[in-house]
Parts: sequence; structure tokens; C-alpha cells
Amino acid sequence: MNVSLYQAAAAMNATTRWQELISQNLAATSAPGSRKQDVSFSSIAAGLPSRELGLNGERFAIPAFRSYTDFSEGEMNPTGVSTDFAIDGPAFFQVQMPNGQTGFTRDGSFQLNAAGQLVTQQGYPVESDGGTPVQLDPTSSGTITVSTTGEISQGGEARGRIKLAEFSDPQKLTNITGGYFISNDPNMKPAAAKASQLRQGYLEGSNGSPTTEMASLITAMRLFESNQKVLQAQDDRMGRVISDLGGTGS
Repeated sequence: MNVSLYQAAAAMNATTRWQELISQNLAATSAPGSRKQDVSFSSIAAGLPSRELGLNGERFAIPAFRSYTDFSEGEMNPTGVSTDFAIDGPAFFQVQMPNGQTGFTRDGSFQLNAAGQLVTQQGYPVESDGGTPVQLDPTSSGTITVSTTGEISQGGEARGRIKLAEFSDPQKLTNITGGYFISNDPNMKPAAAKASQLRQGYLEGSNGSPTTEMASLITAMRLFESNQKVLQAQDDRMGRVISDLGGTGS
């Protein structure tokens, strides 16, 4: 068995997936509260210990790739907009997705829709502590104020509380498009925020850096090219062996 072929092919597949994640991270660096996708590489045992078949089993290692979400916080940027919010801590805003699922996001660039609901830039209603959308008066000129614990008022009149959710293990959340996460694990329930506070008039920046991502992209491309050369060298070597054997047989 030509182990080098398998190892090089596995490494090329891993670096290809890494480049895809880097592209996603670069596209998301301008999105408030976005979380970068990171990678880790390891090796796993492979091969066949084929004693049952009367063969000499061969064990070797091939590269393994795992992606995960970096949940470290981004920089807080002041905007002065009353419907912009940043979370200081590990919590998420809880929103109602179009398909009925509950979504979780760190993007607090909200606005009011025609019905006076507080919604995301995509139009998803932001949930209150009662599980219903945060409802404001679209005809009121009263100032919207929100406390650090999420209590929202308009013109001095209480309008409920913005719901913040925390998770014991956010790595179990499923990352979907647009900076949103969903929970597919029925055993993982969001808990009320205890270690987080809201900051009105701020937006959290992405925790990814374009400079860092470009440097990672160059590294990934070089790794891909190196393993491509290994693959090509092994293919050429096998071709010469086959050619030589064919010539011997004639």
C-alpha cells in the first residue's frame, strides 16, 4: 500500500476545507458580532490489521481535520444608535426564525418594523423574556432606553425585557448563515443570562481579523501545494514502476 498517497490526499482535503472556512471568515469580518470558524489538525490511526485474512496488517497515521467556532468576544464599537446593542459577556440574543425555530445571535444591530417590533436586520423578531417579540410603539417619539440587564422602556414606559440566553457549552450550537446559531440538541436548553450585560448604543465587532485570515490563507495554500507535489511525485514513481515492470515482462 502506498501510504504517502493516502496521507497527501487527506492533507489536501483538510487544507481545502480550511480554505473554505477562511473564505467564510473573511466575508463575515464586517458583520457585527460574527464568530470566526477555526480549525485544529491531528492524526488518526488507519490501515488494516488483517490477521483474520492471513495478511500482514499495516498501520499508519493520516491527517484529521476538525472545525469549531471561536466564541471569544469582539471589540465594542460605539454607534450612538438607540436600537444598537452589544453584549458584554457570553450570552446571545434570542430571535424567532422564519421556520419557527429559535435562533441565537450576537449581532445587536436591531431596528423597528412597521408593527413596532424590535427586529434584526433580516426582519427576525427579537424575543422578550416572555418568549414574545419585543413590542414598542412605532408612533411614539419617546426615547428608547435599555438597562444593562435588558429592561426596555420607551418614553419612560416599560416595554418588557430583551431576552439574553447563555449556554454551558456553546460549541454544541449549530452555526448557520448570517451569524446565527441554532440548538439541535434537545438536552441543551438556554439559561437566563447571569454573566452578561447589555450595552445600548454599541455594536460588537467580529472576533475575526482580515489580516490574520489572509495570513492563514497563504499558509493553507502553501500546505495544499506541498501535498500536491507529494501526490504528484508518488504518482510519477508508481508510473515508472509500472512502466519498468511492463518492460521486463516483454
